[in-house]
Amino acid sequence: MHAINNKIIFIAPLDWGMGHSSRCISIIRGLKKQNTIIIGVTTKNIKIFDSYFPELKKVYIPSYSINYSKKIPLWLKLIFQLPKIYFKILEEKKQLRELIKLYTIDLVISDNRFGLSNKKIESVFITHQLNIQAPFFSNLVNIINRKYLHQFNQVWVPDYEKLDKRLSGKLSESSLINIPTLFIGPQTALIPSNFEEKIKIEYNYLILLSGEEPQRTLLEKLLIKSFTKSNKNIVLVRGSDSKFEIINSSKITYFDFAFGNELQNLILKSDTIICRSGYSTLMDLYLLKKNKIILIPTPGQTEQIYLATYWQRNFGAKTYHQNKIPLFD
Repeated sequence: MHAINNKIIFIAPLDWGMGHSSRCISIIRGLKKQNTIIIGVTTKNIKIFDSYFPELKKVYIPSYSINYSKKIPLWLKLIFQLPKIYFKILEEKKQLRELIKLYTIDLVISDNRFGLSNKKIESVFITHQLNIQAPFFSNLVNIINRKYLHQFNQVWVPDYEKLDKRLSGKLSESSLINIPTLFIGPQTALIPSNFEEKIKIEYNYLILLSGEEPQRTLLEKLLIKSFTKSNKNIVLVRGSDSKFEIINSSKITYFDFAFGNELQNLILKSDTIICRSGYSTLMDLYLLKKNKIILIPTPGQTEQIYLATYWQRNFGAKTYHQNKIPLFD
């Protein structure tokens, strides 16, 4: 990432899960020393940004409000929501024009928000999905994706450029992108280090939940059920402050949310991590050198299904279909 100094920067991630927000945190850390940062937030992700950057200005922007279903595959559910997403993109573009005038913004950094480009200023798009894996109409989906990407000046890919180190596999294949594409390396909100001293393992399993409802709650219930007869020490980070039924087990510790050092310590002190195969979570675990991972992709979310298979093949992760989670001892 080239040096950026003395600019007023508006940075805004998509609020579909926490991953887009968490991977922007390390980017904000690097930029805020020499620039003025304004963060675009929604009610879904303001907590995480307030916890890391209470001092920075935040502006509310439209939420894409992606809805999941218990039974309809996500890719089909997304098709039904395309008109809503299109109008959200138009709403973003209009609000960005107003923000540029109000705050004299020099640079926009958008993490997967297609409407945050403007011809009057430089704009950067952050994504690892340059080659979307869709179950149907893959070529059409990628044509539309590239059409929006090419409205930006640059693409930043949070991954390694070398294929043999690539964490996102063919998702970040960039041969058809005709604007500058910069691989900026994996990004994490946590603080990787060499971990030279031995860290004592306190938990057998850490369950990291995230993503949209109702699938988050469905997985929460299935995993709790799968540990009913287990005597292992388990810690659960729910990724939600919704009502939670008390667990009849002294072996399970739970948190609604965990950020920063608290989350990092939970990861490092856990032997095995159980989570969705969201790309930002995988970056966190890779940079924290955790290799005992069980991945449960969100049903119908083709990116997560691809990443689970890719990480099983290349990084030794185990993967289970959500409806085929085994009972854990």
